[in-house]
Amino acid sequence: MAVPKRKTTKSKRNMRRAHDALPTANWVEDSNTGEAKRRHHIDLKTGTYKGKQIIEGRN
Repeated sequence: MAVPKRKTTKSKRNMRRAHDALPTANWVEDSNTGEAKRRHHIDLKTGTYKGKQIIEGRN
């Protein structure tokens, strides 16, 4: 069985784990309704995207 020659330092261990954190969602305030919405996604409440009506039958 392979055994490490030296103990991994806290610095090296933490550098390896640097990419393990969960990404944060990118939320912005909608300019029309003032509610939080995700960037580059259709606003499901109003059915708009970039100021254009995408989903019909919403407001």
